[in-house]
Amino acid sequence: MAGFHEIIGHEQLIAHLQSAIVMDKVSHAYIINGPKDSGKMMLAQAFAMALQCETSIRNREGATGRPEEKLSPEILAEPCLECHSCKQALGNNQPDIIYLTHEKPNTISVADIREQINHDIEIKPYSSKYKVYIVDEAEKMNQQAQNALLKTIEEPPAYAVILLLTTNADAFLQTIRSRCVMLDIKPVSDEKIREFLMKKRQVPDYKAEVCAAFARGNVGRAVALASSERFNELKDVTVSLLRRLGDIRRYDILQEIKPLNDFKDDIREFFDLVLFWYRDVLLYKAAGSEEQLIFREQALEIRRQAEKSTYHGLQQILEAIETADRRIRANVNFDLTMELLAMTIKENIG
Repeated sequence: MAGFHEIIGHEQLIAHLQSAIVMDKVSHAYIINGPKDSGKMMLAQAFAMALQCETSIRNREGATGRPEEKLSPEILAEPCLECHSCKQALGNNQPDIIYLTHEKPNTISVADIREQINHDIEIKPYSSKYKVYIVDEAEKMNQQAQNALLKTIEEPPAYAVILLLTTNADAFLQTIRSRCVMLDIKPVSDEKIREFLMKKRQVPDYKAEVCAAFARGNVGRAVALASSERFNELKDVTVSLLRRLGDIRRYDILQEIKPLNDFKDDIREFFDLVLFWYRDVLLYKAAGSEEQLIFREQALEIRRQAEKSTYHGLQQILEAIETADRRIRANVNFDLTMELLAMTIKENIG
């Protein structure tokens, strides 16, 4: 758990939430919508802490009557992490920040909603201005649970704030969506993710480059990839194959791609790695620069393949990657699909 200032990216969402706190226009219900590991929980926790922070509340109350320029949301709506409430929140025992739990892994039932929100919400906050409910994986609410929650959202107590965290806001009833403030998580720039990995996680620059590009704007995924031995192993296998593929004899290709059988569950990550590799080859061929390469540590091999390949051949490779992905999704034979992809690449890299 951290304050807003430690969150990477999402500046617009943070500004919205902090302004709502400072202007005392906090909504009774929010939907925070975004992919897994994209920062939904960090945003929700920082918002909950800021709402309850005793120092922040005193600062806002003392700011009344000051010149407008001094009412900075970044200062007045940032949890201090030092007061009693913040320390409780950091220890996950702030009594007025409630996390909904559910026994069934794939379902949030009507009983969960009624017992942990509807009945509990009638009790006033123990020690804070607000009572904040955080519902993670809220898309798992069945229809009965959503209908039960709707009644509370329609007529909430003034002190209640409900945060619904979801990977799929479309799973909610329209009546719930229309009564909540919708906050959509946007991808974080590769540059910010790369800088974070290098400075805060001490990830080498070449590895941070690959993880940032592969994460597609998802900071949590980038962090997971940077520490994943399996991903590192897959990357090494992929790079080794792509470096040698042009020199492998045709009748040896099937044998050379056999190591990919160990990564069947991660095959779409393999396709992405291959796609990024030939994106680099194409980029180098067009610009003649290493600056924007993802596989920068392989710049010499990227340059060699760029010099030997044609634009048409690279386009054929990119199309073959998409075709292979579709075939795997359609349950076409794995070995045959990989062999055809490898053959197409070999034929088009000079």
